[in-house]
Amino acid sequence: MIMTQLYVVESADFLFLLNQLEMTPGNLSSHLSKLEDAGYVHIVKEFIERKPHTALQLTKKGRIAFMEYRKNLKQVLSGVPKNIEVEGKLKKEGKK
Repeated sequence: MIMTQLYVVESADFLFLLNQLEMTPGNLSSHLSKLEDAGYVHIVKEFIERKPHTALQLTKKGRIAFMEYRKNLKQVLSGVPKNIEVEGKLKKEGKK
C-alpha cells in the first residue's frame, strides 16, 4: 500500500502516509527502510520550523517496479471469473 500511495503523488510526508495507511510509526518506518534499501523510495529528513519532517517519494526504479507489479496483477485478475460467490450469494462484477 505504501507504493500505491506514493505512486499517485509527487511526494508525501511520513505523517500523511501514517494516517492514510493506519500503521504504527515503527511499522511504517521499517517498511520504508526496506523500500529505500531496494532503491524504490527516496527519503529526505529535514527540519521545518525546528520540527522534524520526513518527505518520501518513489524513485524512477520504484515507479518502474510498481508499473510492472500493476501489469502482472492485471494479468492475474483477468483470469478470475466475472461472477464470483461471496458469502454464499452469487454477485456480478460491479454490483453489490
